[in-house]
Amino acid sequence: MNKSGTIAATTAALAMALGGIAVPAAAQYRQKISNDMSKCSGGAGPAVKVTVSGIKSSSGTIRVQSYRGTKEDWLEKGKWIYRMEAPARAGTMSFCMPVPTAGTYGIAVRHDANGNGKTDLRSDGGAMSNNPSINIWNLGKPSYKKTAFSVGSGVTSISINMRYF
Repeated sequence: MNKSGTIAATTAALAMALGGIAVPAAAQYRQKISNDMSKCSGGAGPAVKVTVSGIKSSSGTIRVQSYRGTKEDWLEKGKWIYRMEAPARAGTMSFCMPVPTAGTYGIAVRHDANGNGKTDLRSDGGAMSNNPSINIWNLGKPSYKKTAFSVGSGVTSISINMRYF
């Protein structure tokens, strides 16, 4: 970690320990987490239980990312809040995506079918909250208005259908 990263992490930790102190914007993004379904159990939250269906193969990885449901953040590079990855399993998979606070969010899902870390339009799949249509004209980037949904203090359940080109 570089010096500025260490300072940001230290500031974020102090802010959480002291409570009520604003966390720097950079510390609010890009956190890799594991899929912990207990965070979607009774009394938990705020969180989103994401059920992804239509996964066509058990090869590669499934990546789920949460974003704030705003024009400034939705699908912008480096503006995801949490990311989790899991080995792909054909059919349906469930994920529990915690969110920082109640609010408006969007979820993006990607199936990297060959696990190479790159987007391969011929084999990889993608999907988003609210299941907007994806076509060659919008190149898989529908407006935040079509993908945003509200999350309260508890667990919000959504279903996402994977799409392949």
